[in-house]
Amino acid sequence: MTAPVFVVEHFDADSGGRYVLDGPEGRHAVSVKRLRPGEDVVLTDGAGRWAECVVLDTEGKDRLIVRLDPVAEQPQPEPRITIVQALPKGDRGELAVETMTEVGVDAIVPWAAARCITQWKGERGLKALAKWRATAREAGKQSRRVRFPDVADAATSKQVAALLAKADFAAVLHESGTEPLAGAELPAEGEIVLVVGPEGGVSPEELRLFAEAGARAYRLGPSVLRTSTAGTAAAALLLGRTGRWS
Repeated sequence: MTAPVFVVEHFDADSGGRYVLDGPEGRHAVSVKRLRPGEDVVLTDGAGRWAECVVLDTEGKDRLIVRLDPVAEQPQPEPRITIVQALPKGDRGELAVETMTEVGVDAIVPWAAARCITQWKGERGLKALAKWRATAREAGKQSRRVRFPDVADAATSKQVAALLAKADFAAVLHESGTEPLAGAELPAEGEIVLVVGPEGGVSPEELRLFAEAGARAYRLGPSVLRTSTAGTAAAALLLGRTGRWS
């Protein structure tokens, strides 16, 4: 899918199959992308529903008129991959979300780990979460996805443990892991949940909590990755091994 992607709230076309893309998305299509009649675009709700369209005309600086083809729905990929991402410093959180979205992660759970330097509290936390969600949306469009990753509310360690307990495959990236993630036995369906720790590492208490929930510690490779890149590297490995990149 190479046509540019735009997000819509509905797919209601007129009786002639004409659809008007307006608002911020329409402005981006007309004034930034400078789309012209005859070009292809894709409209999606970001939750799997999408339609191929052909540009018919533009109106002003923010209205793109397209012919809407039948709406299709992309099924939820199997197995579903969730990355629990400890809160990184600065803008590295948005970098992690951006790259994980690009490779194809299905869900991202911000995690307030014990050793996180960054803490999401009050209004600051709400703004940071909104940035993560906006980043996932924009990265989903950029990478031509029609099913964007869910970015959950920030989770505590106990909430992460509960998530791990329900998973079909639960793992924690940690240097204590004796088995490489590349050799782990993975399910063909269900849910894979992988925990990526903060700059200071996963604490012994958290490791014990996660182990009690059924999560094993795995190593990714011989080098030490930043928390903002480890999730993306691990997700790429999982996507390849499960056949989702085949």
